[in-house]
Amino acid sequence: MNVSKQAQPDVAALFISDLHLQADMPRTTQAFFDFLHRHAAHASRLYLLGDIFEAWAGDDDIDDPYHRQVVEEIRKISDGGTTIFWMAGNRDFLVGEQFAQTAGLTLLPDPFVVSIANHRIALTHGDAWCTDDEAYMQFRAQVRQQEWQRNFLALPLAQRKEIVEKLRAGSRDAQKGKSYEITDVNEAAITSLFDRTEVTTMIHGHTHRPAKHTHSKDVQTSRVRYVLSDWDLDHGTPRGDWLAIDIQGTIKRFRMDGEEIED
Repeated sequence: MNVSKQAQPDVAALFISDLHLQADMPRTTQAFFDFLHRHAAHASRLYLLGDIFEAWAGDDDIDDPYHRQVVEEIRKISDGGTTIFWMAGNRDFLVGEQFAQTAGLTLLPDPFVVSIANHRIALTHGDAWCTDDEAYMQFRAQVRQQEWQRNFLALPLAQRKEIVEKLRAGSRDAQKGKSYEITDVNEAAITSLFDRTEVTTMIHGHTHRPAKHTHSKDVQTSRVRYVLSDWDLDHGTPRGDWLAIDIQGTIKRFRMDGEEIED
C-alpha cells in the first residue's frame, strides 16, 4: 500500500474495528483518543465495528477506571454532534444498553445494512462468516444465546472477569493450531451475505487482514469488500487503519495518523 495525502474533513462516515483496547496498551488507547478528536469529531457518523475492547464482562464493569476513561472520550464526540454506532465483536459482545446510554451511542445488530452518501453498505464484525472454523462457530452460537448471557451476567463481576480471562487464554492457544484459511471468512458465506443484503459494498473487521477484495457477481456487477485492520501501537511494528466515506460517496482508507493509504 502506498501512503499519500492527509485525510480531509467533512466525511459522511468513519469505520474502525478491532482496537482490542485494554489498560496495558496505552499507546493504542491514546491513538484511539487522538482519532476520536482529530477525525471522528469532524464526521457525521462513526461506526465502531466490534472488538473495540479486548474483553467486556458486562456493563456493571463500566466504572473500572480504564473503561470509564474510554467511555468518557467516546461521549465527548457524541456530545459534539457525531452520531456513533456500535456493533458487537467476538470480544465485547456483552456490551449492552447501559454502556450505550452512558457513551451516547446506538447498538446495531450484526449484520446491518446502512445507506450513506448514495451507498448501501453491509456492515458486519466478520466472525459470523468464518464458517470453516467449526469449533469457534459452536462457541459463538452458545455465547450469543440470550439464556447463556443471562446466566453469565447473573454471576458476580469478579467471577465473570476470571472466566473471561480463561476464555482469552484458551482462544490464544486455539489460534496457534489453526490454519490461515480456517481463520479467514468463508467465500461462500460472504457471497450469501452479499446476496441476502442485496448490496455491492461490505465493510468488516475481525480477521486483522486489511484489504480491498472484489467479488464478481456477473459480467456487469462487481462487489467490493473492505476489511479493516486491527490496531496495535504497543507491540512491534505499529498497525491500524480506518475507512472514510466522503460526502460524494468516495471510500478511502487511512492510517491512524491520518495519512491516506491506497488499497
